[in-house]
Amino acid sequence: MTIQTEGAHAGEFLLSEARGYRSRENIVISAGAGKLLAGTLIAILTSANAGQATAAAGNTGNGVLNGISVTSAAVSGAYRVEVTSAPADGAKFTVSDPTGKEVGKGVVGTQFVSPGLTFDLAEGATKFVKGDAFTIAVKAGLGEWVPYDDGGDNDGRRAASGVLWAGVDATENDVQAVAIVRDAEVIDSLVIGLDAPGQADLLAAGVIVRTSNPDYPTLGE
Repeated sequence: MTIQTEGAHAGEFLLSEARGYRSRENIVISAGAGKLLAGTLIAILTSANAGQATAAAGNTGNGVLNGISVTSAAVSGAYRVEVTSAPADGAKFTVSDPTGKEVGKGVVGTQFVSPGLTFDLAEGATKFVKGDAFTIAVKAGLGEWVPYDDGGDNDGRRAASGVLWAGVDATENDVQAVAIVRDAEVIDSLVIGLDAPGQADLLAAGVIVRTSNPDYPTLGE
C-alpha cells in the first residue's frame, strides 16, 4: 500500500486575523525562491536591483563594463556577456541570463538595454576579441519576497516580514501570492523556518506566534 502524506493547507497556520483583509497583503515571490509551502516564513528584499561585473580571467581586451542598472524584471544570478565577433566597426556581443537563455545582442560602445538589465561596454587600449567575456552578478527583486533566512545575505531576508498564505512555485518566475503580515496570530509548529529572531520580527509587525501545545487555551475558553 502506498502511503501518502498530506501537505500544508492554505492558511492552516493561522489562528486568528483582523476583520476583512487587514492582516493580508498581495505580494510577489521572487523568481528563484523555489517551491514554498503554505506557512513559510518570508521576508521582503530591501537591498537588491544591483549588479557587479567581473572580467573573465583570459580576456585579451582590457575594456570595461560599467553603468549597470538593474530592475525587478531581471533574474538574480550570473549573467554572461560574451564577445561573438570583433570587426573594425565595433565588437559585437551576446548576453545570457542565469539560465543560459540569450536575452539580447549588443555592440561595444553602444548602451545595451534589455528588460531588467542595462549597461555600457567600452573598448580599452587593447581591443576585445571573440571569446572575451564578463560575468554580471545580479541581485534583482527589490520589494519582492523570499524565504526568511537569519544567516543569509544582508539584503532584507534576515528580517521576517510575514507568513506565506498558500504554497507557490517560484523556481523560474516571479509569482503573485498572499501573505499574513500584521494583526494576526499564527501557530508555531505550522510556520516553516521559524526561529527565535524570526518570531521576534513577527511580533514587531503585530503577528503573534502561539504555541501548538495542546494545553494552550483555545479561542472561547
